[in-house]
Amino acid sequence: MKSISAEGFPGIVYQFKKNIVMNQKEKEAVEFFQSGLNCAQSVLLTYSEKLEIAQKLAVSIACGFGAGMGRLQETCGAVTGSFMVISVYNCQKYSDNNARKENTYKMIQDFNEKFKSLHGTTNCRELINCDLNTEEGRQFAKANRLFENVCEKCVSDSVMILENLIK
Repeated sequence: MKSISAEGFPGIVYQFKKNIVMNQKEKEAVEFFQSGLNCAQSVLLTYSEKLEIAQKLAVSIACGFGAGMGRLQETCGAVTGSFMVISVYNCQKYSDNNARKENTYKMIQDFNEKFKSLHGTTNCRELINCDLNTEEGRQFAKANRLFENVCEKCVSDSVMILENLIK
């Protein structure tokens, strides 16, 4: 059992059950997600130390991006969290704003292509195939363990892709 906690946010004790091979960063992101953080928060927080972002700030910035951006079920939160990581990474790497933008756009396009090749889409509603804006949809997602079976995979795959893009 392990307790996960973002600075200033209470942790939840759980047991990591998956028998899948993940690197340490992927495990960390999934653990953050299992602790109650949303998908975007989990990805950005995983890179907060590397990007020199305070944990509380990372959690706050990504707060509204879960469930496909504010439960709009548009672009997956793990994807938008990854786009945030890519943006900060390039802004720290390049001093020229044009270089920042061009490198960020290229990396986001590469990320998007890789994520789609794994999942077929970046759209949250299509990924989980239910409406999280209804009580019925949320109950369906919970009963069918969609957050565990789909969302955790999106979080871990997002980190896997980032690990290959950010050197």
